[in-house]
Amino acid sequence: MSDLLELSLPAGTDLAAVRAMLRDHALTSGMTAKRVELLVLAVNEAVTNVLDHGGEGGRLLARSGDQGMVVEIVDDGGTLLPEHLGRRPAPNPTRGMGLFIISSVCDRVDLDHPGGHSRLRLYMDYAGPVAH
Repeated sequence: MSDLLELSLPAGTDLAAVRAMLRDHALTSGMTAKRVELLVLAVNEAVTNVLDHGGEGGRLLARSGDQGMVVEIVDDGGTLLPEHLGRRPAPNPTRGMGLFIISSVCDRVDLDHPGGHSRLRLYMDYAGPVAH
């Protein structure tokens, strides 16, 4: 088993293929099925944001560790800001829920900007309570 999954995210990326590869990687790493589905949901939202709002594509890097996984989604456009992570959705939203969902289901979410890119790090333990 490889403890690393790396994917390029150009415009037109097949989201179903990304979800399938991440699901297989997380299950093989030992994550419980329920938590895998939450991680896949969060990563799908993050990658969708990169493709819809970033405009320049990006990269995904998933690392398996002793306690869980860290998935980094890098947006080459660098437009994601810390205040975006803290936004609460409007009542009855029809869109704009991605970052709220990500923050709600992951054990931890970090954001930084190496080299002018936005890097979102999603942390998910292999087992444990379902996140908030």
